[in-house]
Amino acid sequence: MDRDIARSKKPFIIVLNKCDLVSKETIEKTKSRFSKIAPTVFVSTKDRFGTTMLRHKILEIAGIKGRDILVGSLGYPNTGKSSVINGVAGKHKAGTSPISGHTKGVQLVDAGSRIMFIDTPGVIPFGENDQYLQGLLSVKSASHLEDPVGVAMKIIEKMCVENKASLESFYHVTIEGQHSYDVLELIGRQCNFLKKKGEVDEARAASRVINDWQKGLLLI
Repeated sequence: MDRDIARSKKPFIIVLNKCDLVSKETIEKTKSRFSKIAPTVFVSTKDRFGTTMLRHKILEIAGIKGRDILVGSLGYPNTGKSSVINGVAGKHKAGTSPISGHTKGVQLVDAGSRIMFIDTPGVIPFGENDQYLQGLLSVKSASHLEDPVGVAMKIIEKMCVENKASLESFYHVTIEGQHSYDVLELIGRQCNFLKKKGEVDEARAASRVINDWQKGLLLI
């Protein structure tokens, strides 16, 4: 996407929303990598962080005087594009929802200071068949994934590598090198997701893990 925009000779900014979900160390590493591609701004609409900086950066790189600055927004569904626009505008002008696909059509949003945003539905790259990425990036909710158990296991594996203590604390479980499926069963049992005869309902447990991840409750 960045190459296509560069070929069109349009200036662009990389905006990384939900930065409150990761550590400062992760932010610094990511900023170092993405800043080599384009100006990069970290935003947390939840904490009202970064939106003023984004406004200034838009005005700076646009370099347009005397007329409106038209700003497009591109990205995966449910990454908070509309929330970022509302943050820059200072008002709730673009509809938002934690459910993927809330924005149905193109709408213009006046953010003030001559900045006009084009709020668009999320874009899923053609040929994107990776279930894990779709779950991880909230492109699809648990109910729309073909293999939610597999996706939940991948999320558990990621959490065990990057912040096992957070996973243990959130679900009140102890993880001692078990396979990710066994950890999923631990979580299901702890959440009392049980079938008849006391078996763990792995589908409900997987949905819980995916939903918690997509709501930003599992921190890395």
